[in-house]
Amino acid sequence: MADSTPHKVGFISLGCPKATVDSELILTQLRAEGYDLVGDYEGADLVVVNTCGFIDDAVEESLDTIGEALSENGKVIVTGCLGAKGDIVKQTHPQVLAVTGPHATAEVMQHIHTHLPPAHDPFESLIPPGGIKLTPRHYAYMKISEGCNHRCSFCIIPKLRGDLVSRPIGEVMQEAENLVNAGVRELLVVSQDTSAYGLDLKYRTDFWNGRPLKTRFKELVENMGELDAWVRLHYVYPYPHVDDIIPYMAEGKVLPYLDIPLQHANREVLKNMKRPANAENVLKRIEGWRDVCPDITLRSTFIVGFPGETEAQFEELLDFLKVARLDRVGAFAYSPVEGADANALPNHVPPHIQEERLERFMELQAAISADKLQDKIGRKMVVLVDELAEDGVIARSEADAPEIDGMVFVQTDDADIEIGDFIEVEIKAADEHDLWAEPAKN
Repeated sequence: MADSTPHKVGFISLGCPKATVDSELILTQLRAEGYDLVGDYEGADLVVVNTCGFIDDAVEESLDTIGEALSENGKVIVTGCLGAKGDIVKQTHPQVLAVTGPHATAEVMQHIHTHLPPAHDPFESLIPPGGIKLTPRHYAYMKISEGCNHRCSFCIIPKLRGDLVSRPIGEVMQEAENLVNAGVRELLVVSQDTSAYGLDLKYRTDFWNGRPLKTRFKELVENMGELDAWVRLHYVYPYPHVDDIIPYMAEGKVLPYLDIPLQHANREVLKNMKRPANAENVLKRIEGWRDVCPDITLRSTFIVGFPGETEAQFEELLDFLKVARLDRVGAFAYSPVEGADANALPNHVPPHIQEERLERFMELQAAISADKLQDKIGRKMVVLVDELAEDGVIARSEADAPEIDGMVFVQTDDADIEIGDFIEVEIKAADEHDLWAEPAKN
């Protein structure tokens, strides 16, 4: 008689929210097949490492993590973006059992079956309705597509994950509905290019709950807005059709929040980046969005010190920030990525100038952010509770995505508040990034 004792699998997930979703799919499949999931090397029969390979620091972290797993456990399967970068994993760690690229659940499971056959017990291998999640129970990332059709010179994502491949809208909506029914209060929509959703499928019609829907960005946002949860949109290129979803934000159907990856403001730098945008058009679009939805929160990321960037071009980026007054901003000094076209560009900016520009950029944005948050003092707003603290709770407002934006610290002695609750608060104080509040009085 075969041993029915569940095998134990350790799992390490590195990288971005898209990689997190890949990890969740594998974990859900593991649990469905009767494997136990453990949080340490010693208790695992085998370890899976989902890697990141986007920038040099991420490659180094992934290789170090694989080495640690091999040293502590010995049986390691590698998946993720680093697995798509040639033979770097096998060359560095020839002892690994197998290597796959990203979004390869079936392939990963095949390797696990080879080295650790399942001992399936249908009475034990139960999974929650929303699947296995690496995020807290009250929010979840929803990956609506894979890959990207852009060829930005600093990015190797298309080489790692391929061209755009959208999921049918019926499949996406069913997953979203399942997550909300399982208790998720916030859905974070992610992809490499969210506003291009459905382009590869030519906006093919699919069905959700018997209703025909086009696999298209507008229809996706409109229908997700019918669910009883916050819906937050990330990685939205500012194409003209994005204007169509701003009224849904103004009506409160989805969060008035857009994460738009702008990267720079100077036309020549954007051309060298092979980015499909220019600052003048973006500023007009932002003005139009704010006219329709005055409370919209705009987040973006930028690269400073890109090859060839002059001081005048950098000053133009600062001028753009002053006019755009974005709510949330992340910035990075340009870092060469192996395999990226930008490596061949002339006139790389010296590291000390990159760091000086990054410091000036963040100092300016911190002042803008502080000024905008001061305007929220005295306002009442609904927040989502993330953590319980000794003197209150730590929450997020509609303007704050988890892990990358600010927090709302609520002072309260209400013992009935739980993680995942929505509560109304009044803002009492603010700094450059965060807010302090008390429960609103009726």
